[in-house]
Amino acid sequence: MQFEEELARVLPPDLPHRERLLSLAPKHLEMISAANEYMNLTRIVSPEEAAIKHIYDCVAPWPHFQSATRVLDVGTGAGFPGIPLAIILPEVRFTLAESIGKKARFVESVLDALELPNATVIAERAESAAETQRADVITARAVAPIERLISLFGRPLKAGVRLLLFKGPDVEEEIAEAKMDRIAGSVLCRYDLPDGFGSRTLVELRSQNR
Repeated sequence: MQFEEELARVLPPDLPHRERLLSLAPKHLEMISAANEYMNLTRIVSPEEAAIKHIYDCVAPWPHFQSATRVLDVGTGAGFPGIPLAIILPEVRFTLAESIGKKARFVESVLDALELPNATVIAERAESAAETQRADVITARAVAPIERLISLFGRPLKAGVRLLLFKGPDVEEEIAEAKMDRIAGSVLCRYDLPDGFGSRTLVELRSQNR
């Protein structure tokens, strides 16, 4: 499959470690494509869609992750956004949490194949991982509504951990409807996906006590 060509076409030229991503991301996508034959990892299978919706979407807001020391990616699924971010931000430690054992084992096989020393995977539920793992940022992509995430990660939030959430374009209403209870929610950035695949928003939740 022509993942390399699509990635070279759509990835921003100023992306850090862009060549490294162009080298490793196709292998990740190829492993997903192969595993998808026997495991329900994703419905996105075409090279164009995979390059844009899996890789571009994960790395587009990279500046908001570069100052983190340890990032916990909860509900990582096939390794998103953790693996693409770990490739381009080698100084940041990433822990990828996935509660479904066979998916966690798949992600572990990808980390081994890509030889990513700054990323590990744990087979734990999101709320459990947030309690057991040291992190200054928790991130989630298409995992749950904001109100649900606040209930899951209330304790880490109040302890000063930031939540960076990948959301769709109409997120203000979701923020407004959530019971925040001394949690501040704000839009950090918006970005359009190439080829008319829609727009995305990165939302930050943080404690107002800090």
